[in-house]
Amino acid sequence: MKSFTSRRGRAILVAIAAGSLALTGCSENTGNNSGGNKGESQEKAKEQSEGVAYLDAKASTGPAEEVPGAKPGGTVTVYQESGLSHMDPGQIYVSDAGQFSNLVFRGLTNFQEDGKGGVAVVGDLATDSGQASDDNKTWTFTLKDGIKDENGNEITSADVRHTVERLYAEFIFDGPTFLQTWLSGADYRKALPDGGFGKKHLPDSVLETPDDKTIVFHFDTPRPDLPMTLAMPGYSIVPEETDTKEKYDTAPVSLGPYKIEEFKAGKSLKLVKNENWDANTDPVRHQYVDGFDFQFGVTESTQTKRLISDQGEAKNAIQFTGGVDATQIQDVISDPAVNKRTIKGYQPYVMQLTFNLDRVKNKTVRDAVTYAVNSKSLIAGEGGAFGGDVAPNLFAPTLPGYDAEYDPYGRLKTPAGNIEKAKELLADVPAAEKKLVFAYANSEAGQKRKVAIEDALGKVGIDVVSKEIDAASYYEQIGKVKNPYDIYITGWGQDWPSPATVVTPVYDGDQVGDGKSNYSHINDPKVQELIAKALTEQPEQAAKTWEEAHKYILEEVNPAAPLWYTKQFQLYGSNIGGARYSTESSYLDVTRVFLKS
Repeated sequence: MKSFTSRRGRAILVAIAAGSLALTGCSENTGNNSGGNKGESQEKAKEQSEGVAYLDAKASTGPAEEVPGAKPGGTVTVYQESGLSHMDPGQIYVSDAGQFSNLVFRGLTNFQEDGKGGVAVVGDLATDSGQASDDNKTWTFTLKDGIKDENGNEITSADVRHTVERLYAEFIFDGPTFLQTWLSGADYRKALPDGGFGKKHLPDSVLETPDDKTIVFHFDTPRPDLPMTLAMPGYSIVPEETDTKEKYDTAPVSLGPYKIEEFKAGKSLKLVKNENWDANTDPVRHQYVDGFDFQFGVTESTQTKRLISDQGEAKNAIQFTGGVDATQIQDVISDPAVNKRTIKGYQPYVMQLTFNLDRVKNKTVRDAVTYAVNSKSLIAGEGGAFGGDVAPNLFAPTLPGYDAEYDPYGRLKTPAGNIEKAKELLADVPAAEKKLVFAYANSEAGQKRKVAIEDALGKVGIDVVSKEIDAASYYEQIGKVKNPYDIYITGWGQDWPSPATVVTPVYDGDQVGDGKSNYSHINDPKVQELIAKALTEQPEQAAKTWEEAHKYILEEVNPAAPLWYTKQFQLYGSNIGGARYSTESSYLDVTRVFLKS
């Protein structure tokens, strides 16, 4: 598989590094704050880590299950600090645009949630989640009847082919590349440099459309994750007739329940009902409200103040991808009437102290640091119990295969660090190897992390030399293979609910390179073997292989010390109904909201 960098994870994590995103979340944390190895948070996490089922035609038929008490009508106000990163589906790989996509676009498949942490794949435009053959090398999808875009044009297999082929064009540069790479290899653009806008198209041996309703993908290796891949917003359908290439990013065509009525870049966005959306074809989305009015440029602090006061338009307002401002957390949780207007849950990100394996070659040193780091202190700087939970391993609670009990370094038992164990390991290590250069972002959050790291490692005799990096270019700097740093805090979140989208980008030796996501530069033959094996297996068997890879990486190589899991904590107005946490997006589920009156 071609190397890739999850911009969805990267964008949020850059914000974390810059201190511009309040990482706030679930208040149910009865175990981890005191260092216990089991608490309600960890039990809740298990609900979010179930495997993803691929469902049949019956489950893929609309309409979506009604939300109790839902009423039609009214407009929801949306508070958002920054404008949307993109509105062209092919460019969408960041959470803000992903949330927007849930209202406006549709793909062949989609994720369906049960409200209890369970996630399944259903057919969205397709009649089911896909039919596999030839040992998962061939996947066939059939389009539902009556699917139209906002202009009333019926969607055919030609539109699906066009959607895939346009991803090869040079102007598509910011979206996911899984599908293109799987179909045409790492240099996929060479296979179709004009993105299908000219006379050349992908051969039928790669992408086949035998009739208006059928799409067949042919791969040279098994791709059991394809239904989840196609559920990504970045693979939503772009109708061929109305594709304006680069201009599509500011005026896309809707297939979902809402369409764009007015857009002022960086200022506002107004969505209204798409009358050509048919609820009977959609098993996931609703169209309860008349529309959504986005207000851009509203800081998280202002969002929180407005929603706490719950006056005027704020009663009908939601936070989109922002969270409760860290300085106002106590104002929210101390008022029961306000606190009940919140959604809480784990985000998909694991924050870790990554070792540059080209420089920190002694595993004993890496193990000592892993024992020594103070997760409790680091989490305090992120908002305490609302900022995250101690991470015992490298898999997030939202990831299938997550095991809350897997804690090889005793992080849950000693969240403030196991000083004696670390000192014991370092007893015979030469002084030169106990001097580590730590890179940190020059932000408020970065300064707090610097202090926590220096304090924890200093207690065990490690000389920490801290080097400041501009927050805006933090990941760019540590992403250089020849960077001059020994350790740095990084994070990652899955692209879809599969360990493949964590282990492969972050720990695959093929991902070592400038600008790539293997920040530790791990390149281990055993890991490579397990990755190659898991990628060709059915999900149930692959889960065992990913678990084996996870344990080998953490225990036998140790390229990173797990620190904390991030959380989400969002606030909404008192007249908002249907609000719940979305396991898949890690935000409020915008597909089901309504106004109570």
